[in-house]
Amino acid sequence: MISYLFKRLAGMIPLLFGITIISFGMMHLAPGEPSVVGQEFNPKVSSQDIERLRSYYGLDKPLHEQYFNWLKRLVVLDFGQSFSADGRAVIDKISERISVTLWISLLAMFFIIMIAIPIGVASAVRQDSWFDKGMTVFVFIGFAIPSFWLALLLMIALGVNLNWLPISGLHDYSWEQMGWWQQQVDLLKHLILPVFVSAIGGLAGMSRFMRTGMLDVIRSDYITTARAMGLPESKIRYQLALKNAVLPIITLLGLSIPGLIGGSVIVEQVFSLPGMGLLFFEAVMSRDYPLVMGITVIGAVLTLFGNLIADLAYAWVDPRMRNGGKS
Repeated sequence: MISYLFKRLAGMIPLLFGITIISFGMMHLAPGEPSVVGQEFNPKVSSQDIERLRSYYGLDKPLHEQYFNWLKRLVVLDFGQSFSADGRAVIDKISERISVTLWISLLAMFFIIMIAIPIGVASAVRQDSWFDKGMTVFVFIGFAIPSFWLALLLMIALGVNLNWLPISGLHDYSWEQMGWWQQQVDLLKHLILPVFVSAIGGLAGMSRFMRTGMLDVIRSDYITTARAMGLPESKIRYQLALKNAVLPIITLLGLSIPGLIGGSVIVEQVFSLPGMGLLFFEAVMSRDYPLVMGITVIGAVLTLFGNLIADLAYAWVDPRMRNGGKS
């Protein structure tokens, strides 16, 4: 298991390196620069002023030289200074926002696991029943509905019309005057809609994968043998079948982490949440290269470690993974 862990960690290094190259190149291919964005129609800004800004930011150097200068700073965990007016360190701006994105992603993942697996198992056990057909409709709706449109509908229905839940931000205006328990309840209310919108697509997909995996396992030969030996149906389904049917779900959970982190851009923008997704959107709009690259690297590291945890969990459950596929 230790050797498998080190192999996976070693494989993450070139992958992270490739992600930084692609991200850096794509960001610089986008039209506009920090020295130009917002200044095109300002008569007080001359071409000489723009060139001085380009020189100050280091944008007058060749692209490969800019990348290697950034990479040298990254090796010592220096993400550089933001190009925004405040000029703050990138790591400081990210550290203020990352907890919001992580909490939303973790809560959405927990919500997916706790709901999708029971729904998938129940649909497989009750195949072709009204429950199974109803869940099929739910899955298609969950796949088809755009997250931003669902967020707006929920905001109008539950926030504006019924006034049950807040529709923006993380705290109420009277947060400072609340007691500790009241603050936690207020925070929970503000997170319900963002977490639900983040989880709904993954919930629909995961429940369908769980149903398919459960049906495949139930139809396998060893389950038929267990029934022939007279084992109780509940033990066959929820001990023998479920253990093997959940194996592909472990991998899918790791693969769903990038979607949750990437989807936070839309969710945080719609609900005005001060998270890393909203910060990333603002950085892209202002062409804040150091901030964009810093968020990209942090997001890539979180995604790679999420996939690593999923692989380790799979290897722990299935010894063939850590033995190189040998039985």
